[in-house]
Amino acid sequence: MGTELTFSIIKPNAVKKNAIGPIIALFEKNGLKIAAAKLVRLEKAQCEEFYAEHKARPFFGELVSFMTSGPVMLMALAGENAVSKNREIMGATDPAKAAAGTIRALYGDNVGENAVHGSDSPQSAMRELNLFFKETEFVNK
Repeated sequence: MGTELTFSIIKPNAVKKNAIGPIIALFEKNGLKIAAAKLVRLEKAQCEEFYAEHKARPFFGELVSFMTSGPVMLMALAGENAVSKNREIMGATDPAKAAAGTIRALYGDNVGENAVHGSDSPQSAMRELNLFFKETEFVNK
């Protein structure tokens, strides 16, 4: 597939644990480069738009509340097969089921507060990146 971009969020619980550095180190150790990054506090409307596909699900309100509860690190990651590589590094959604050494196994607290988000496809990555970054913010593409 070649070099591509993917989107990643280090969620509030991992930011609170001061895990930004170790998480970025795992991305870099596995061949992904930071193409853009910013530490922000998501606004409710922004978060609702990002998670719109989950709007009808019972956990939607709790998810939005959690994701707006503290700062998050938004990142564009670049590399060979970045989407699948990022998903591998993150581990299973449920930290209790994630492989040892993955981000979610190391820093996740539960399914809802699982430390990181990563795009599930190149199409999702482009949609998600366009929500949070301008083209001029990217380097290392």
